[in-house]
Amino acid sequence: MLRLLGGIISTPLGKKGFMALTGACLGLFLLVHMLGNLSAFMGRRAFLSYAEHLHSLGPLIPLFETVLLLLFTVHVTLAGLLYLENLRARPQRYAVYKREAGHWGARTMPYTGCVILVFVLVHLGNFHFTSAEVKIADLVRTTLHRPGYGLFYILSMAALGLHLSHGFWSMFQSLGLSHPKYEPLVRNGALAISLLIGALFILIPTLAMLSQRFLLE
Repeated sequence: MLRLLGGIISTPLGKKGFMALTGACLGLFLLVHMLGNLSAFMGRRAFLSYAEHLHSLGPLIPLFETVLLLLFTVHVTLAGLLYLENLRARPQRYAVYKREAGHWGARTMPYTGCVILVFVLVHLGNFHFTSAEVKIADLVRTTLHRPGYGLFYILSMAALGLHLSHGFWSMFQSLGLSHPKYEPLVRNGALAISLLIGALFILIPTLAMLSQRFLLE
């Protein structure tokens, strides 16, 4: 089984397929996480209730975190390997460089991916590896109220939306689920979903910076 899996991943097509699968799982997590974060717009009590509900899952939390870490690690590793393979396939720049066709999401995938990786590390440091004595609502409010952190989160979420705008579409391509007839629908749907996720995530640090009462009531 492991030999078969290794053989599949050793090919560019196999790497893209596993990237699509891990990306789909991570995208599902983002949707669930976004829906949970929407409780912040309902006030402090609703947000704390959401956090308490998560903590009530007990031993399932480390299991979910381990799975997420594995998915994220595989996704990033395969992305790095594919990027290096593409560089080796074209070691020299053409004398006349022609910009690759496609929207900005496709052109900036490696760069937005790096931004997201840095964001995840900073986010874990700010909200995961912290004292359990501090209420999560207070932690979110005080951290994101600082302009430096707030702007960093906003830019990171903009990069996430741009990354997803191509990632969701590419997922259908890599898994062989695309069809010319539905190509515009898939592309526009991916763009709409990525814009929605990015915008809703951006709203939280924006409110934290602009409103003195955010998550206080």
